[in-house]
Amino acid sequence: MRLSRNRIGVVVLFGAMTLTLTALAFPAVVGLDEADGDQNRVIAGTKYGPVTEADRDFVVKVRAAGLWEYPLGEMAMARGTTKEMKEAGEHLVVGHAGLDAMCREIAPELGITLPNKASPQQEGFVATVDSKSGREFDSAAVNIMRVTHGQIFPAIAKIRATTKNTLVRQLADLANDTVLDHITVLEKTGLVDYDRVTFQQTGPAKLPKEKVTPPPPRPGERVLVLEPRPDLDVNTATPTPTPAPTAR
Repeated sequence: MRLSRNRIGVVVLFGAMTLTLTALAFPAVVGLDEADGDQNRVIAGTKYGPVTEADRDFVVKVRAAGLWEYPLGEMAMARGTTKEMKEAGEHLVVGHAGLDAMCREIAPELGITLPNKASPQQEGFVATVDSKSGREFDSAAVNIMRVTHGQIFPAIAKIRATTKNTLVRQLADLANDTVLDHITVLEKTGLVDYDRVTFQQTGPAKLPKEKVTPPPPRPGERVLVLEPRPDLDVNTATPTPTPAPTAR
C-alpha cells in the first residue's frame, strides 16, 4: 500500500501543573527525543516489513501529538493576537489533520492501537496555554510547542534512518516535512526564547512514565478523527524559511 501525500492532503509530535509560572511556560518534555521501544525488537511481521517496538511507539507519538496540538492550533487561530500567531495555528491544524489521517490509515495495517487521548503532560500543556490571554497566551503557546517540535525532530530522523517498514518510513517522511513547517511558522511569530527552548530540549527527564504516556482507548471506543480543514489554504509540505534580518 503506497500512501500518496496528495491523496492524504496537505498536512507534529507533553505538564505537571504545580511548577512555577516560568516553568509552566517552558515545561520539561519527556520521551519525545527518543523512542521508548527497542528498534531491534520485532513485535509483528507485515507485508510492509517488520514492525519494531520503536516503530510502534513512533506511530503512537505522532498520533498523540495531534491530540493536543490540533486543539491548541484551533485556540491559536481564535485567540492569537497577531497575524503570525493565527497563521501558526492554521498550520498546526492542517498539519496534524494530515498526520492523523496517515496514522489512522496505517495503524490497522501494522497492528497498532492508537490512543484517543493525549498524555497527562500534553493535556497539561493545553491547560497551561488556555489559562492565559493576550501576549502571554501567544508566548506560552509558541514556546511550549517549539520545545516539543524541537525534540521530536531528531527522533523522526532516527526512525526514518533505521526502520525497515515501508509505511513507517512514509509516516516519518510526512512528519519530517510537517514538523519543519511548524517550527518555521512558530519562529516567524518572533516569540521563541531560543536560550530557554534549547535548555528544555536537552534537559533531563523529570516526570514519571505514566505522565508522558497516552492512555489506551477503552474496549470498543471509536477512533477519534482530527477533521481535515480544506477551508484553510495552507501548505505544510514546503516551509518558507524565515528571512534574515536586514542589515542596518
